[in-house]
Amino acid sequence: MLLSVVHNVLMIGPPGAGKTLLARSLPAILPFMTIDEALDVTRIYSVADMLPEDTPLIRSRPFRAPHHTISHAGLVGGGTWPHPGEISLAHRGVLFLDELPEFSPRVLEVIRQPVEDKRVTISRAQGTLTFPANFQLVAAMNPCPCGYYGDSLKPCTCSSSTVTRYQKRISGPLLDRIDIHVEVPRVDYEKLSEDRFGEPSASIQARVETARELQRKRFHKDGDPPTSQDLQRISCNSDMHPAEIRKFCQLDDTSISLIRSAMRQMQLSARAYHRILKLARTIADLAGAEAIQPNHLAEAIQYRPKEMMM
Repeated sequence: MLLSVVHNVLMIGPPGAGKTLLARSLPAILPFMTIDEALDVTRIYSVADMLPEDTPLIRSRPFRAPHHTISHAGLVGGGTWPHPGEISLAHRGVLFLDELPEFSPRVLEVIRQPVEDKRVTISRAQGTLTFPANFQLVAAMNPCPCGYYGDSLKPCTCSSSTVTRYQKRISGPLLDRIDIHVEVPRVDYEKLSEDRFGEPSASIQARVETARELQRKRFHKDGDPPTSQDLQRISCNSDMHPAEIRKFCQLDDTSISLIRSAMRQMQLSARAYHRILKLARTIADLAGAEAIQPNHLAEAIQYRPKEMMM
């Protein structure tokens, strides 16, 4: 369920474990767009000349999944007169990058700043254009070139140096901007063959929608309806700046001791510290808790990368 709350996610696991299936199932549990968000998305698709004739207003959150051969201009936007790229077409939705290490380093590094600033600026001789790019980054990758490093059944055929080189294709600064790092293990036969169904997507979406509504109310003045300008500035926990984090992510003594130990042992950056707090606030919202509890913070910390897989 955390995949649907706007925090950036990296899924790591062997081929066929279900990483791509999980990502493509995400639209079914995403919260509904507000009218302001729908207008934002519709404007972008209109500028890109991609607005369907029978859809004057886009009401579904975008899900963009560019191939790893995409160019810099295709991802960011460009042209003689710049047009929006994939990161802007994913505005208010999901940008899914499958086989993350296969993307060129230049393409991967160019998304670092939009992930932070929620917009992308393109400069040309004719002028400068800024497109919105407030998207949720969801990425998937194998742990090594053969895909089976650390697998419980199939042995890995890659050397240690090959595994290291493969994992180092993803830079530390980019990994630091991803809030949730999860391992997706091989699915056992018993789970594949059992008749029991999981929780319906509609039930999960309802809980996500409840949490998002709490966040919308949190970031606007008490008693005043949120304005369009408010919603563009901050509408969910992942958009919080240090001032909002200080106000809405206060910790008790136990949690302070926990985050202090994590900072020292995991050598976390200031960015990672703030992202942990924002994720912990979201976990607390999904649990219906008014304040961040130590268990919420501990869960957020465990999603940080542990030296990748080596």
